Amino acid sequence: MRRTSRFPVQGANSLWQIYKTVSFWKVAKNFIIIQIARFTPFLSVKNWLYRVFLKMKVGRQTAFALMVVPDVMFPEKISVGNNSIIGYNTTILAHEYLINEYRLGEVIIGDNVMIGANSTILPGIIIGEGAIISAGSLVHKDVPAGAFVGGNPMRIIYTKEEMEQRENKEIL
Repeated sequence: MRRTSRFPVQGANSLWQIYKTVSFWKVAKNFIIIQIARFTPFLSVKNWLYRVFLKMKVGRQTAFALMVVPDVMFPEKISVGNNSIIGYNTTILAHEYLINEYRLGEVIIGDNVMIGANSTILPGIIIGEGAIISAGSLVHKDVPAGAFVGGNPMRIIYTKEEMEQRENKEIL
C-alpha cells in the first residue's frame, strides 16, 4: 500500500465535499500558477513559481517539461530532487478523492530521475535516485533507486544491478 493518510467521509462522495478539505481560494490560486507554469518555456521561472507560490520542494537544475501538472490541491506534498527531468504532460498527484474517503500522500522524487512523457505519479510514492520511468507509465508503487520501470500498471523492467551487469557485458 502506498504511504497515504485516509480520511473517511459521510454522505455524498468525497469530491462533492472538496472544499471541506481544501480552500477554494487555494485551489484557484494553484490552478492559475500551474496553468502559467505549464506554458512557460523558461525552466528557472517554472521552478521559481513552484517553489514560491505552490510551496513545492524543487531541486537545482530540475526540469519540468511543457504541460506538466503538479497536484492542484496539495502541491506542497511534492518534492523533486536535483537534476531530475519531469517529462511532457506528466501528472503528479498528492491526493485521491474516492467514494467513501479521500487520501493524501507525499510524493518524493529523488535526484537524477527521468520521468517520461505522459506519465502519472500517484500519491504516497517514492521514486529513488537515478530511476528512469518510461513514457506513459502509471506509477502506483515505489520505484527503487536506479531502476528502469514502465507500463500501466508500472512494472520493473531492469533493476540497477541488472543494468550494471548488462553494461559490463557490453564493455567486454
